[in-house]
Amino acid sequence: MTTVGNYGSSLGAAFGLRLLPVLYHLVPTSPPHKERTMSQIPLTIRDAAAALRSGEFTSVELTTACLARADALDSTLGTYVTRFDSAALAAASNADRELAAGVDHGPMHGIPVGVKDILAMSEGPTTAQSLVLDSAWGAGKEGPVVRRLKAAGAVITGKTTTAEFALGLPDYGKPFPIPRNPWNTANWPGGSSSGTANGVAAGFFFAGIGSDTGGSIRIPAAFCSTSGLVPTFGLVPKSGCVPLAFTLDRIGPLARSAWDCAAMLQTLAGHDSSDPSSIDRPVPNYLATIDEGIACIRIGVMRDHHFVDSDAGAESTFDAALAQLEALGATLVDISIPYYAEVSGSATITMAAEAMAYHRNDAQVRWCDYFERTRERLVRGVLVAGADYVQAQRVRRIGQRALAKVFSHVDVIATPTASVGAPTYDAINSSGVRSVIGSLHTLYWSAVGTPALVVPMGFTDGEMPLSLHLSALHFNGEVLLRVGHAYQSVTDWHVRVPQIDAIQVALPEFRPPSSPVPKSTPTADDRIVSALLAAAGIAPSAEELMALINDYSTMKRTIEAVHAVEAARYEDMCLTFRAEAEFLDWATGQA
Repeated sequence: MTTVGNYGSSLGAAFGLRLLPVLYHLVPTSPPHKERTMSQIPLTIRDAAAALRSGEFTSVELTTACLARADALDSTLGTYVTRFDSAALAAASNADRELAAGVDHGPMHGIPVGVKDILAMSEGPTTAQSLVLDSAWGAGKEGPVVRRLKAAGAVITGKTTTAEFALGLPDYGKPFPIPRNPWNTANWPGGSSSGTANGVAAGFFFAGIGSDTGGSIRIPAAFCSTSGLVPTFGLVPKSGCVPLAFTLDRIGPLARSAWDCAAMLQTLAGHDSSDPSSIDRPVPNYLATIDEGIACIRIGVMRDHHFVDSDAGAESTFDAALAQLEALGATLVDISIPYYAEVSGSATITMAAEAMAYHRNDAQVRWCDYFERTRERLVRGVLVAGADYVQAQRVRRIGQRALAKVFSHVDVIATPTASVGAPTYDAINSSGVRSVIGSLHTLYWSAVGTPALVVPMGFTDGEMPLSLHLSALHFNGEVLLRVGHAYQSVTDWHVRVPQIDAIQVALPEFRPPSSPVPKSTPTADDRIVSALLAAAGIAPSAEELMALINDYSTMKRTIEAVHAVEAARYEDMCLTFRAEAEFLDWATGQA
């Protein structure tokens, strides 16, 4: 088992944490109330909230059962980086007192919740699962999302595992947990909100906070068979969150059901002046309309690009989900989306450039402290020129405009979230995410900033979860939640629980990818890539240099395809400069 080592010890001393192998664990100091097993408590927020108000359960009982579940299985699943047991039990006890006194903060009151370890919390450190992040970042502070959860009476049980800086893959040589898929621990749970997804699926908490830049809520939700919601860009403030790509990053919930996601969104949504991209508009009552049914809903069905590389059973499972929606009264309409590939490419370019802008200075001096797979993805940012970045933003705007015309004919668009089940760690250790990237269908929706809800829809022939991806026009999340809730009212995929205890646990063997064979005579591409790296002040290993040179042709094709969108030549950038001189600081609340 990987241990915390000196890095963990120094953080523990700074925050007064008792350290256990792999995670920071705050030990409860008060005795538990009546103990309940996981099979004895509700699965969803909706049922748990009703049980709290009927007196069937207390928040302390729910929280104690969740903590016991984590005690038994977290060493297998690698869900937590930091646990706040004492603080969680204190918050649960306070929720019980308030509810008994008639003080009700809403459906999240007394509900155990996990928070991805890229959001600042006053209870402990934020690591972004990296040795590189300054341990003082966010120390003792928290952003608006965490503050809103606490104000709603939620019980935060701890910080959950993530890909490093929400970008890479696990690195067995670093002092952090390796998250695993609860449906088969030999498989990846998806990323980057890995611990939030596998923690919800395993019953460590009822819901969790994730972040999504290119699919980091939706992919782990799909692979772990949970529901996940990515709000319209700007609806939920992202300040107090370690950034990956400023114009793509979004914060949202993962939970068992669409109803649960709606309850979480109700708590999280709303303007905050600390986030320059936060939108100031009224927040609708998402739960008020969720039971209205879908008899008048038009669902656009997009198949192009989605089943080229797919697992056996993926397309038939998607068809079965669509048939169920049609049986519920929805009208299905076959559609195609203009500029789909080009807009997806614009997200790739944007993420690469914005991630490099954030990490460049650290990458120059702490290159080897980053995870190997993070370096592999991060370094691609040097291949993006300023003109490429600007064109990508204009193509995103063109894409938004074209998509709005599609949405004039339909209310929701349905696709698979991924056309494969979760890959094994052996597969991604050998070839990285690129082995499945063509079968993940989230990037386009990241680029256009529309809301998206993913819900479980079945399993592959290999018994790994599959997921339905629903998208709507900007600020129209209510219709997504109605569709997802209607579907889950007649299916039970979202409440199936993995039998983790029966799974044979084996740590997958890490095998670095084979090194590319050096070329005897440098090509023009070799010289270009080497010059770009030198200009950025980044010195990768010889193997990493060769891998980047091999990737350059792929990135060139993506960039050229984006520049080929002639309609974008006179389009404004999607990222718009604001003339306001000041914004509130998320940590201090001051200008």
